[in-house]
Amino acid sequence: MFLSTDMEGTAGVVDWGQVRGPAQEYEYYRGQLQAEVNAAIDGALAAGATEFLVNDSHSTMQNLRPDELHGRAGYLSGRHKPLYMMEGLDDSFDAALFISYHGSADSTSSVLFHTYNPRAIAEVRLNGEIAGEAGVNALVALAHGVPVVLISGDRVTIDEAQPFCPDIESVVVKESVSHNAALSMHPETARELIRDGTQRALDRLADFRLPTITLPAELTIRYHNRALAELACELRGVERRDEKVVALRNDDPLRLFRTFIAAVMLSRGVSE
Repeated sequence: MFLSTDMEGTAGVVDWGQVRGPAQEYEYYRGQLQAEVNAAIDGALAAGATEFLVNDSHSTMQNLRPDELHGRAGYLSGRHKPLYMMEGLDDSFDAALFISYHGSADSTSSVLFHTYNPRAIAEVRLNGEIAGEAGVNALVALAHGVPVVLISGDRVTIDEAQPFCPDIESVVVKESVSHNAALSMHPETARELIRDGTQRALDRLADFRLPTITLPAELTIRYHNRALAELACELRGVERRDEKVVALRNDDPLRLFRTFIAAVMLSRGVSE
């Protein structure tokens, strides 16, 4: 089982200071993230899963404590990964889970909303639909024939993932009020829901379809400024659609995702 973990979707998280170290608030909430990841693993263990890989995908991607991961899970960490949030996934996995995910750059009603790079990217669409990180990352799951079976976060995150992963077991651990406010479940309740949701998902694994993304697929990226759009067009297969909008199109979902990540990396070099 493959787990891709972010942090902004953790119950109780509402501010950037809570998800960026090395402050006391961050130390507390990295513990909450660890507990939610372990809850998912516990649910998978109850359903009979035996092997786990956790890809730490938030910020510098070194937020978890590997010796505290349940199920003797493998731990993939570190800042540079060619497949970023989906590094490590291949066709040997039976299922993918997205833990503590958040709303897209366009979902202004979601806590800490963004899509990969909040300083550069204003909106991403996949085949015309608004896509958050869950939708974009589903391209890699599709490429490897692995179903995405569970997503946890706020309700906006779940709703945005539905067009691409309609069968998902959804675990809503908080209701966003604004960019920096949310009504969260008690952490123990959130963990119970994640554990139970994971077990339910794996118990019905045979019913899951692969991500429903029509190929060839098109990703469009709207940047905050035209200079970033111009820079992205230096990449092979990227074309200008508008002053701030570029389009990426490919019949290979993995190649499309790789091009998107290259565009993200370019934008980080400029915007940061």
